[in-house]
Amino acid sequence: MKKRIYTFLLFILFHTTFHSQTNNVKPYDFVNVKEVIPDIIIELRYFGEHNFIGRRIEGYNKPICYLTKAAADSLSKVQEELRKFNLTLKIYDGYRPQRAVNHFVEWAKDLSDTLMKKEFYPTVDKKNLFQDGYIADRSSHSRGSTVDLTIVPIPIPEQDRFNNYSELCECYLPLEKRFKDNSIDMGSGFDCFHPISHTINNSLELNQRINRLLLKTIMEKYGFKNYPLEWWHFTLINEPYPDTYFDFPIE
Repeated sequence: MKKRIYTFLLFILFHTTFHSQTNNVKPYDFVNVKEVIPDIIIELRYFGEHNFIGRRIEGYNKPICYLTKAAADSLSKVQEELRKFNLTLKIYDGYRPQRAVNHFVEWAKDLSDTLMKKEFYPTVDKKNLFQDGYIADRSSHSRGSTVDLTIVPIPIPEQDRFNNYSELCECYLPLEKRFKDNSIDMGSGFDCFHPISHTINNSLELNQRINRLLLKTIMEKYGFKNYPLEWWHFTLINEPYPDTYFDFPIE
């Protein structure tokens, strides 16, 4: 019995030490996505204030989107195909430092800070963000091959600027009532903590379901897998660092 317990403890130690590493050094194969796909739109929500916390997130020191080269190369194929139909990708988030994830966790523990509740989690009690799965202490984004994105038509419509905390609109409202994102209508805003964000949602209008299916289909064609609870969230299936969480700042 003691031998079995000892073996189990060794397994846990090995798994924690070697299979869930945190690395503070930027690997050689992390690239600036703009250098790989010059015409892609980058709108890093965590570099600014228009996110579920309402402030710039720790680790986002510059508006640069990093991904592993493998993920960026696959994304370039998606972009190449969309160009044929006068469409382009827009990225909300790519690589996310572990310190940013830690920032999310600490914010979630402060139940008094509900600055952005009306837009991003209007129907969720903040004390339930952990148990409902909206906040966690690890994110696939920190592995460098996960991206949050949408599709924007060409010519590119003007993008509204976020500048007023007092005029927030619920993220689940119809397109004309929620924040004016310049993407095609995906049925909800980005980072909407609500069932309407589930990729397959039969309550959506037909055009919204078609738009989500377009994004999902073309991303899957080039090696990405969708997270079913978030229509915008995709991870490269053959990611280079499946067990390593990086924490170098974006700068």
